[in-house]
Amino acid sequence: MNTYQHPIEVRDLTKTFGTFVAVDHVSFTVNQGEVYGWLGPNGAGKTTTIRMLLGLLKPSGGEARVLGYNPAVETKKMQAQVGYMSQLFTLYNDLTASENIRFYGQAYGLKRQELRRRHDEIIAMAGLQGRGQELTRNLSGGWKQRLALGCAIVHKPRVVFLDEPTAGVDPISRREFWGLIYAMAKEGVTVLVTTHYMDEAELCQRVGFLSKGRLIALDTPDQLKRTQMHGHVLEIDCANSERAARVLRQAKESGLIPFDEIALYGAQIHAVVPDATTFREPVWKLLADGGIDVRAVEWIAPTLEDVFISSVQARGD
Repeated sequence: MNTYQHPIEVRDLTKTFGTFVAVDHVSFTVNQGEVYGWLGPNGAGKTTTIRMLLGLLKPSGGEARVLGYNPAVETKKMQAQVGYMSQLFTLYNDLTASENIRFYGQAYGLKRQELRRRHDEIIAMAGLQGRGQELTRNLSGGWKQRLALGCAIVHKPRVVFLDEPTAGVDPISRREFWGLIYAMAKEGVTVLVTTHYMDEAELCQRVGFLSKGRLIALDTPDQLKRTQMHGHVLEIDCANSERAARVLRQAKESGLIPFDEIALYGAQIHAVVPDATTFREPVWKLLADGGIDVRAVEWIAPTLEDVFISSVQARGD
């Protein structure tokens, strides 16, 4: 039996395309039963990393092990114990939900009795009781995502890779999907999930920040907030937040107030300053003098998005 210390082990993993470095000497491990988040914008290298871990791309340097297997040379042995759900919808729209489950089950080599049992479990998991004979194209986005996850784990893999699995899905369906992820983890399945949704990253047990192919921070969400945040976050509630943000950016450019970051969060503004106590009143006065009706300026705990932006800026990315 293959032996390993961690289900996923990566050391100095690198992928280049000509002179472009897509993944730049990335190292990390993922524990058994852990939900590990891979957070970064489009083009950060998240999908490229997963494709190397699946054996779909050959690394340019470094090494990886999944369940003790080298994905680059032991792809078939590894894939029998690994599940993968891509960010692109991969089910067959002209097949029914049940036919998709049976197709993927047969592709993974499940015997008839086991496939019948797994079919019923996946239909229940996806909330598709009574809809097994419905064409997949007619299902809602949330049902399709849960069905796609069921097909990816029909063979009961020990490691599952989910590449932005909830892109384009409504918030309620996203929350239900994450319930399924944690149900898998409780059974000992290791999950690596990529996302650009900050609220989803908060649900992960550990999160890796990826920017321009580099792993710039890795820890629990709470620990990242304690160690990676540079400065304090002032949350500003005011009328005409877009105009207020322009006033603040002008103050930053002129050097009047040393803002590290100014970002809109819905109808509010998050402004990162070196010290909240020192700059709270000057920020309020700046906006008021600019004719902005200010309702509140409060020092708040940073969101994971605040921390990610702060980490990227600290690295000069």
